[in-house]
Amino acid sequence: MSTGFIGKSPCVLRLLDLVERVSRTESTLLIVGESGTGKEKIARMIHEKSPRSRFPFIPVNCGAIPEGLIESELFGHEKGAFTGAVNQRSGRFELADGGTLFLDEIGELPLNLQVKLLRVLQEKVYERVGGSQPRKANIRILAATHRDLEKMVRDGEFREDLFYRLSVIPVEIPPLRERVEDIPLLIEYFVKRWVDEDRGDSVSFSDGSKEVLLRYRWPGNIRELENLVERYLVLKAGEEVAREDLPEKVLSGVPIPDTPPLTETPGPIVPVTPGIEIPLNGDGLDLPRILLDLEKELIEKALDRFGGNKTRASEYLGINRTTLIEKLKRFGSRAEVEE
Repeated sequence: MSTGFIGKSPCVLRLLDLVERVSRTESTLLIVGESGTGKEKIARMIHEKSPRSRFPFIPVNCGAIPEGLIESELFGHEKGAFTGAVNQRSGRFELADGGTLFLDEIGELPLNLQVKLLRVLQEKVYERVGGSQPRKANIRILAATHRDLEKMVRDGEFREDLFYRLSVIPVEIPPLRERVEDIPLLIEYFVKRWVDEDRGDSVSFSDGSKEVLLRYRWPGNIRELENLVERYLVLKAGEEVAREDLPEKVLSGVPIPDTPPLTETPGPIVPVTPGIEIPLNGDGLDLPRILLDLEKELIEKALDRFGGNKTRASEYLGINRTTLIEKLKRFGSRAEVEE
């Protein structure tokens, strides 16, 4: 099975087409996407399809290295450059010579190093910490982030000139909730990889469990799906995963089996205008209080309608079950039914 980026949804096909195009260039790229969407996977694919593929691909997580060490990690240092520098040390720029340097979580890079990185991008040279000899940077730089760099620029947390230099060609990776048709392919891939690596027996997922997985929002994206599949490869080896086997947080995002479709409205419709008096005279309205009372009354009516069932009430109201529970705790009213 392919070890590339798994998916056949339109947004993934557009992404893979862009990867093919940018791989042939030397342009600096900014790969953006939520955590767990596969930013490093895309960076590796770009490197492997590029003319630099026979040279190293060196990843660096800018958020995982302490601020006091990251300059040395990137550029290397000379002997005696600082306390503890007992030997000369090559940095990631040197290790990536001829190949690709992948700077993951670029938004975590300190401002003083953003200036030095900008110089490397513009002049293709750098110095080791404690050194004065310019060294040629024969590398391609790919950067990635899950943060909003444009907002960071506005807030003074990221240099505007570096942002524009990095984002010559932005590569956006869609979250899993926008490519749910790829979920069966991903499950098949994770199961087959597990079996091929001789780590255990296969599992299958029932139609009911697949329906739930297709409707879940996947805040952790592909990484969350992979972890969930591995859980059942361990717990249900050689068996089928049923709907009721899935975690509560996954089930809470979809209606329970006997919930009517949203196009049907069993029973009387909850009034849109509850009995809240809205005075149109006087000095003004307390809009926050009115909206809070309205929200509270609608939630109470929805819970009454579904016999206190939070899952069905939250689906009817168009909010997550966990959101409903938090609102009930905040109200502290009779609506706070037991779990």
